[in-house]
Amino acid sequence: MVLKPDFNRFAAAVRHEETDRVPLGEILIHYAIQSQFIGRKVTAEDLAAQVEFWATAGYDFIPITVSMMSPGKVTEESRITRVLKEMVLREHPGTTDPAKWNLELTSFIHERSDLEKFPWDAAADIDFHNLHAVRDLLPEGMKVIAVSGKIFTLTWMLMGFNHFALKLIMDESLVTEVFERVATIQFKALETIFEMEHVAGVWAVDDLAFKTGPMISPAALKKHVFSWYKKVADKCHENNRLFLMHSDGDLTMLMEDMIEMGLDAIQPIDPSCMDIAKVKHQFGDRICIIGNVSNELLRSGSAEEIETRVKELLRDVAPGGGYCLGSGNSVPNWAKFENYMAMRDSCLKYGAYPIAKGL
Repeated sequence: MVLKPDFNRFAAAVRHEETDRVPLGEILIHYAIQSQFIGRKVTAEDLAAQVEFWATAGYDFIPITVSMMSPGKVTEESRITRVLKEMVLREHPGTTDPAKWNLELTSFIHERSDLEKFPWDAAADIDFHNLHAVRDLLPEGMKVIAVSGKIFTLTWMLMGFNHFALKLIMDESLVTEVFERVATIQFKALETIFEMEHVAGVWAVDDLAFKTGPMISPAALKKHVFSWYKKVADKCHENNRLFLMHSDGDLTMLMEDMIEMGLDAIQPIDPSCMDIAKVKHQFGDRICIIGNVSNELLRSGSAEEIETRVKELLRDVAPGGGYCLGSGNSVPNWAKFENYMAMRDSCLKYGAYPIAKGL
């Protein structure tokens, strides 16, 4: 089957419309999976190979990161990692231990003096190269979604979660200022993003919840995080762009606030702690949902089990639009390739509208 990307298909699903088929939707697919699919090595530097994968695999867009932090684990490629490394080496020449600048292992802003000396100008130097370079590689009908966000995650990681939580109570003004510094950089980047006609949306990646519920109180998230994402959503809509978001965990207590801030779609409806059919029933007329094939199933299940789960999702969630099928987080290198293919192929096989009765 020769598949042609058509971003109108994805956008229609977000608008709760049925088109020719249920779109596929992922924010991240590991290069190892991409490589197996196209039959040659795909790397972070090879944009042409990435475009080839996303287009031929059946996606209507390619996600390109333009942020201080990339989706997934903190890596050397993340802008913030390079900034922190330069700062540490400037203060402690000769340091060779990567743990000293790894946000997953250490923190940097504990007091107001740390905030003031932090190299914010360097952090704000967002790299838009890939976003520009991919334009001439896109096949007809395909768009880019710019991956940004991490307003919450980067703020607490810079402070360390325990310290962040303590300061939220003992010195909220400091936390507010860190949020403002981080969010302003992300918000400012929208100006450049919206200059590019091939960019059709912004996908914020920001894990807000554990499996048991929000990481901090819903009131604090609304005040410090959703207020900024509402500005992002408004700016996206003013410029005729979609605004999507990724967050793991149980978002039930946050859904009303996330819808209120103007979110068009949420991914992945974490299958380990949320019932996507209930989410569709309760919120599906107001927000598009993307996901939710379990990553554990992608790792250890069989192709037959994957097909069964996809058919359940298509039957229970896809009718009426407002749904795109994908993983329960992202597609990692430890997912079985045959299971990824079963997820993709089953969606293409059974996802034609109108959804067949009796799936």
